[in-house]
Amino acid sequence: MYIKKILWAIAIIGLIVAAYFANFVYKAMLKPNTAFNNEEAYIYIASTDTYDDVRTQLEPLLNDIDSFDDLAERKQYVNYVKPGKYAIKKGMTNNDIINSIRSNNLQIRVSFNNQSTLERLAGRISKDIEADSVSILNAVRDKTFLEDNGFNEATALGMYLPNSYQFFWNTSAEEFRARMLKEYKRFWNASRIKKSQDIGLSSNQVIALASIVYEESKAASEQPRIAGVYMNRLRIGMPLQADPTLKFAAYKLPEYKNTVIKRVLNIHKEIESPYNTYKNRGLPPGLIAMPDISAIDAVLNYEKHKYLYFAADAKRFGFHKFAKTLAQHNVNAREYQRYLSSQGINK
Repeated sequence: MYIKKILWAIAIIGLIVAAYFANFVYKAMLKPNTAFNNEEAYIYIASTDTYDDVRTQLEPLLNDIDSFDDLAERKQYVNYVKPGKYAIKKGMTNNDIINSIRSNNLQIRVSFNNQSTLERLAGRISKDIEADSVSILNAVRDKTFLEDNGFNEATALGMYLPNSYQFFWNTSAEEFRARMLKEYKRFWNASRIKKSQDIGLSSNQVIALASIVYEESKAASEQPRIAGVYMNRLRIGMPLQADPTLKFAAYKLPEYKNTVIKRVLNIHKEIESPYNTYKNRGLPPGLIAMPDISAIDAVLNYEKHKYLYFAADAKRFGFHKFAKTLAQHNVNAREYQRYLSSQGINK
């Protein structure tokens, strides 16, 4: 009789333990535990974050943070937090969430257009990845890195080709830089390298000229013709006389800070700068802005013609009139100058 009571007690305790365990399994592993109405929510785990930091992000997204804590501890996630961007889908269980934030680091799309400086590039990229703008700027300006890869301060911006790329959110500044170098080398394939050699320009010179072409015209259809004008000038030793380089030189001077030059004047042609292509023959030391890929390819595949001049077309905004002689160019230029004056654009 006494033994039967013991057996019954053991059985009851076993049932209680089993029920407790089953309840734990259900609550911790099988019961949906999301508290948001959207289909997905995202958390961003920084490289320096601890479990407490992750927990802080998760708490408003979950119905029962305590059950999540229990399972996270049992699965040892609390000691092995991994940085990245992670998705939590509506209706996920604690087990689903832990598996997701442990192994499903999402890639994000990072896009940048024609950034005018390394500072602007760093600021733009820092909005999308974990690395801040200061660390990115330091990385892309690093002299050792630049020298080892054939760049300098004037040409450094040319390594970054405006496009869309896939990155993990927790990408460091150095990882971003390394990826962009890889993309740059991929862009400069055997075909493009041969074309640059055939026209007698290095890749840095091609991009420097492409930046001028791009600043002259955003119309991809016209860029090869403009590139042809500059290649003709280079070939005969004529100064490039590119107005965008004057603006670039001017904006580096204190008196032009926070100004917009809408009309290039003779005073701008007197600026002492290696970027003044009215005073200095040949290409400037580096690019004046980040060109589109279309402008780079326009230089590599420039149009063969006899034009030496071009002026903005007052009747076709964004396009130009081309001339083979200075006399014809002066006619075209005066027409555009009259248009600027009629619009009250005097500087």
